[in-house]
Amino acid sequence: MNRMQWRWVAPWLGWGMLAFASCGVMAQPQEPVPLEKTEVRAWLLRIHDAAQKRNFQGTFVVSAGGQVASSRIAHYCEAGSQFERIESLDGQMRRVFRHNDLVATLWPASRVAVLEHRETLGTFPGLLHNDGERLSEHYEVRKLGADRVAGHEADVLMVSARDPYRYGYRLWADKDSGLLLRAEVLNEDEDVLESSAFSEVSIGVKSQPESVVKPMKKLSGYRVDRPALSKTHYEQEGWVYKQQVPGFRHVNCVKRSLGKSSSHESEGDAGREILQTIFSDGLAHVSIFVEPFDPSRHRREMLMSMGATHTLVRRYKDWWITAVGEVPPATLRLFVQGLERKL
Repeated sequence: MNRMQWRWVAPWLGWGMLAFASCGVMAQPQEPVPLEKTEVRAWLLRIHDAAQKRNFQGTFVVSAGGQVASSRIAHYCEAGSQFERIESLDGQMRRVFRHNDLVATLWPASRVAVLEHRETLGTFPGLLHNDGERLSEHYEVRKLGADRVAGHEADVLMVSARDPYRYGYRLWADKDSGLLLRAEVLNEDEDVLESSAFSEVSIGVKSQPESVVKPMKKLSGYRVDRPALSKTHYEQEGWVYKQQVPGFRHVNCVKRSLGKSSSHESEGDAGREILQTIFSDGLAHVSIFVEPFDPSRHRREMLMSMGATHTLVRRYKDWWITAVGEVPPATLRLFVQGLERKL
């Protein structure tokens, strides 16, 4: 539940995904209208900009694999800076505060706080990673009509995959602001695999940056972990991708040195280094984690699924590879099969 509910909020974590159970039908069903490339870019940039530049707060519900989780989220933009707070409402209490790229994750029960600099890639309710220029090469976008979500009038877009390497999406964007109110992930038969939606949301609220900054500074009584993270490139670390997955491009790569302070890490984690490389086609993201093989820790190769998110774990020589993404399993296999150690 904890992994799943943060899929849209912190994709750098690489775990989990979404799906909000749909009830009812489209309020105003219309004949789908295909959009031109420039229109696709305009629509998706509007959604992206709304998530970056609008003040909003509300409750969003995530469900995948028969599990449901909800969180409270608030986002403020002031003087060019972004402030965000997220609080889990189910399972283990966790609070996340973000001021631009500085993120503080607090576990009140164990009194542990993790502070790190982290880029946000395609986070809900933004989705888009790049400017949308290339999306039409791999997705067909159609406007379906209008609907209502959490009391707001919304435009509905169908984003269909043009090939089997990615899933499709159905998106609900607020008519006035462009804020993404709901998103569904669809398979090739347009069955809903996962979805995420605001159950209630207020747009245009008063900015309250202090509600984010103050908790990030008041960490007395918490054991604070500051994981060492450095930007790099997988080729500099001795890796190459002999086989490229159509439509996906490398967008970032970091090397993490794990400590032993956070509640989800054990004593044996201290000193471990993990290389994480992120690829994206503009909507979907895939994270590839590489670390030295440890027989006491890495015991079984496997494929795990939750909704549209799949995790593939494989051993490669003296290395342990973990691939995570909201893509079909075959796509993850292509990524892993294409990864090779440079001689």
